[in-house]
Amino acid sequence: MRLVTLGDIHSAAETIAGTALRTPLVPCAWGDADRPLWLKPENLQPIGAFKIRGARNAIRPGMTGVVAYSSGNHGQAVAYVARQLGIPAIVVVPDTTPDVKIAGMQNLGADVIVVAPAERVSRAEELAARHGYPLIPPFDSLDVIAGQGTVGLEIAEDLPDVEVVLVPISGGGLISGVGTAIRALAPRAKVIGVEPALAADARESLAAGRVVSWPIESTQQTIADGLRSPQLSELTFAHIREVVDAIVTVTEEEIGAAVGVLARSSRLVAEPSGAVTTAAYLYHREELPIGRTVAVLSGGNINPALLAALV
Repeated sequence: MRLVTLGDIHSAAETIAGTALRTPLVPCAWGDADRPLWLKPENLQPIGAFKIRGARNAIRPGMTGVVAYSSGNHGQAVAYVARQLGIPAIVVVPDTTPDVKIAGMQNLGADVIVVAPAERVSRAEELAARHGYPLIPPFDSLDVIAGQGTVGLEIAEDLPDVEVVLVPISGGGLISGVGTAIRALAPRAKVIGVEPALAADARESLAAGRVVSWPIESTQQTIADGLRSPQLSELTFAHIREVVDAIVTVTEEEIGAAVGVLARSSRLVAEPSGAVTTAAYLYHREELPIGRTVAVLSGGNINPALLAALV
């Protein structure tokens, strides 16, 4: 199986320039002395999440339209890029998707189809076949993984002596790309995945040495709606086995508390999925290596009422 290379990620960086923002590393005054912390705030992207990187690298001029399935952020990214290129976008989302993400897709011109969580992939495949549009998957794509890998490329360029990189895991596209870049450019750094304890299929998969699927009814319970994918793909799992050192899980209470810390202490709006890495840093220090740490804040698309409750 072919895996993404550093060359693919460099190429993706050229492709996405002008669409995705090169986000800064934000130092945290509240970090520990023995493990200083920087945040990589992908909530600052035009659609509020890192997904714009992979979507732009996968959607190319000449396509007549696109179809995607998403828990919300990938759909917004696809809608944004499709509007930029002047083509239609159809996005299939589960009925558990937050209203703020559905509204974001619709405001960007996407035709949003809401279905039961178990039906989103099959409905998207059906619509792609009906319209003759390519299906842009949220993570199971070399182009998408390479695009997400530009997050790791920027981390390594901006903090060459980084020692720990914390990355959220759902379907595995982000950590596959970030891990590939970090392994190549900062090989002594540890790449640690973070996922909710209620959706810890990646941790179980890594321990078992094979892709393990969790019941969708279980993963839908986590507040981290962007991390509810019930399993990795074979492609992302192959990357994870190569580039991820460990996976840490966090509780719902820890995720909610981290959203509040990020808002109050760093003035950054994080959705629960984006806050899991901060939760790991704050509440699972004993499971993390000591050293200069970057936590990827993957997105900030959170319903205002939930944000108010957590802050």
